[in-house]
Amino acid sequence: MTTAVRSLDPATGETVWEGAAASREEVSAAVARSRAGLPGWAGLPLESRIAHVRAFQRVLEASKQSLAETIARETGKPRWEGLAEVSSMIGKVEISIAAQAERAGEKRSAMPFGAAVLRHRPHGVMAVLGPYNFPGHLPNGHIVPALLAGNAVVFKPSELTPAVGEAMALLWKEAGLPPNVFTVIQGGRDTGAALVEADIDGLLFTGSAAAGAHFRHVLADRPHVIAALELGGNNPLILWDGDGAEAASIAVQSGFITTGQRCSCARRLIVPDDARGMTMIDAIAALADRVRIGAWNDEPAPFMGPLISDAAAEAARKRFGHLADMGGRVIRSLLPVAGRPPAFVAPAMIDMTGIDAPDEEIFAPILQVIRVPNFDAAITAANDTRYGLSAGLVTEDDRLWQRFLLESRAGVVNRNRPTTGAAGSMPFGGLGESGNHHPSAYYAADYCAYPVASFEAASADGNAQSISAMLTS
Repeated sequence: MTTAVRSLDPATGETVWEGAAASREEVSAAVARSRAGLPGWAGLPLESRIAHVRAFQRVLEASKQSLAETIARETGKPRWEGLAEVSSMIGKVEISIAAQAERAGEKRSAMPFGAAVLRHRPHGVMAVLGPYNFPGHLPNGHIVPALLAGNAVVFKPSELTPAVGEAMALLWKEAGLPPNVFTVIQGGRDTGAALVEADIDGLLFTGSAAAGAHFRHVLADRPHVIAALELGGNNPLILWDGDGAEAASIAVQSGFITTGQRCSCARRLIVPDDARGMTMIDAIAALADRVRIGAWNDEPAPFMGPLISDAAAEAARKRFGHLADMGGRVIRSLLPVAGRPPAFVAPAMIDMTGIDAPDEEIFAPILQVIRVPNFDAAITAANDTRYGLSAGLVTEDDRLWQRFLLESRAGVVNRNRPTTGAAGSMPFGGLGESGNHHPSAYYAADYCAYPVASFEAASADGNAQSISAMLTS
């Protein structure tokens, strides 16, 4: 029986895309076709692969508005955020070309016999499993560098955002990419499992820590399959001093942007346990009350839209309720939004000071407040997690910042900026349950190719004389 894939606009419940999920046999066939297409693509000169990727960039630019609307409809995020996502996809091309040249290019060193040469070769067929929160930008950050390196790619979008994946496939085709170099397959958990179990050479995954742990287990006996896992985080933001309005703005942007559905969103808000800290909490709550919530095409534009689905909202409410049942003091509840479908929720805050809250990522606009007596306790609280993706400190004290840089355990550490701020020209990834030491973004070139070191001479002359001298000495 064929399984259907159907995505909905969470703001309206309308169907955005529907189609059939790929069976295990269809997944294997897609991987086999990619394997067949690999030699021709990998054998092209790098300049030719760059030309193909830049053609995709031009097609993306021409299709910016339509792709942004597809992203917005399928995820629920505002139109402006969909446009920002497509802009990131466009910018990723030149960043990836520069990263490939710097981190995975060819280098030669003269030697007495000829040269020592460093080259990089593609792994082969790379499976990319995409997330729903940035269904274009995040998989694109794997796909572009993988193709530049000479790999073939089989991409399974999230079953919640299949339309974006289909749109990307059409754009690559329009850009003139050769057949069987980039293939999209649709489906849910079973399709993803079939792809991971297929004859692949790499797994590039963005998603939850639980799924990442599962993939590490599945691939434990397949060391030839490189895995780059970009996972979530229970990210801390310390608000310590400075202007209260600015600090509140950073907290709201860190915790509630994209309706809290960014892996780098702040989940734990750490403040001084004094009047200054209470003033900060009150300022954040007051600003959260002013957040405009609406559908992707509302005017004026909303700051945030719905969660990805009604089910996601219900799960978030249950987890928030569990925190309250543990003794958390509710500052702002995760309330529904009047006149809107259940996927819409208002930003929430809950004081968990002194409570052993679960060390879990809640993918929703929820800030857990932790009040601490001093900066030592603030750093201890920030590091009290098995994750390590992003962390932030708001302070005007250079000494505190230097200490935070030294002692914090995270791959993205920001000062006086939201925890969600990250540059495509830098690496992006985390420690612990947030990744597996293969950061993406600028460092994606590292996991898309492997190094080959060579000693090279134009002829074998001199070797016989050298060995003869050693044998007769």
